[in-house]
Amino acid sequence: MVKNRALRSYMVLRFFSALFFAVIVTVNLVYQATIVGLNPLQLVLVGTLLEFVSFIFEVPTGIVADLYSRKLSVLTGVVLVGAGFMVEGLIPVFSTVLIAQVIWGIGYTFISGAREAWIADEVGEIDAGTAFMKGQQAAQIGTFIGIAASMILANIDIRVPIVVGGFLYAAQAIFIALFMSERNFTPTPVRKRETFRSMKGIFAKGIGLMRSSEVLLFIIITGAVFGAFSEGFDRLWTPFMIENFIFPSIGGLKPVVWFGIISMVATILSTIITEVFKKKTDVFDHRSTVKALFTVNALLAIFVIGFSQSGGFLAAVLLYWFAAAFREIREPLYNAWVNQNVSSNVRATVFSMCSQANAIGQVVGGPILGVIATYVAIRTGIVAAALILVPTLFFYVYSIKNHKLAPT
Repeated sequence: MVKNRALRSYMVLRFFSALFFAVIVTVNLVYQATIVGLNPLQLVLVGTLLEFVSFIFEVPTGIVADLYSRKLSVLTGVVLVGAGFMVEGLIPVFSTVLIAQVIWGIGYTFISGAREAWIADEVGEIDAGTAFMKGQQAAQIGTFIGIAASMILANIDIRVPIVVGGFLYAAQAIFIALFMSERNFTPTPVRKRETFRSMKGIFAKGIGLMRSSEVLLFIIITGAVFGAFSEGFDRLWTPFMIENFIFPSIGGLKPVVWFGIISMVATILSTIITEVFKKKTDVFDHRSTVKALFTVNALLAIFVIGFSQSGGFLAAVLLYWFAAAFREIREPLYNAWVNQNVSSNVRATVFSMCSQANAIGQVVGGPILGVIATYVAIRTGIVAAALILVPTLFFYVYSIKNHKLAPT
């Protein structure tokens, strides 16, 4: 019963977080490219700053979640994320957009790792993989609804969904305060709190695990590589569409609505593919999980390259749908892979380190891809992003053939 209540709360939180986030991000890049007027390099630099902030704060906030409270960490995070987006939507200038990334980037680090560590503790390690998959499906439904809401609001003014979505995202703090219970988490005793030694000890244990575990090292490396890919693809696909294609007219609706339609269909396709992988993948088994990750990354690279070479609007949209769908299914599979190889006392810290690796990849790879897109061609920048994924396939193959359980 306790597990079921925790799982329901987790799914509700994932649903509404995804809904409100989708209200914002469906039009956020269009807003930055058109209203704020950012070029491809500036768009990538905005993302680079966001990920640099994540890099700086990811481990400290993860350690706080392990020492103090997962609940407090997530609650703080949603408030900051919402506030950051409200700032961005209210003042459409480059400097303010940068400031907003700092605010909501810090908020994101409070959520990442802590939310997954919380549900893993509440339902147990055995059921955590299933919980991640169910949470992802709930998030996909929320995303679908959020995209529809974003299109309606954006047709009024493109800034409205960003400001309204930010406010509602922050308002989730009320739900968290009332329904996110921590029954299986034991915080560090008061006498040991706020000591550098306690934080250093947990961090050192996480680093030690990675040094002694080949699989955790692979997890970190593939996370960094995926970060470099995602920074390029996520930031460049919108200006690529705006620059290269004429959007078909849809009644009297604004062209920005097309981005909502594209995102909505991608979400539906992602939900279907997630269900297929859920049935075909044993998230408790290392080899099954890594085989799924290999398949997802290989197909993702193929679809992204195809998207970048599209000569027509419909072909580009179709290939983007598949690329976006496979990009989404990668996250729960990756989380399950991490969960198989960590113990509870360092789970939030290791999850945060994985997010930090992703941020490093984005910080290092993003500007390079941005320069290529700005000074060569956006199309070339997207191809380069896809090719970055190829080396991870060799890590997956090696891990499948030479897996050893990580020490705890």
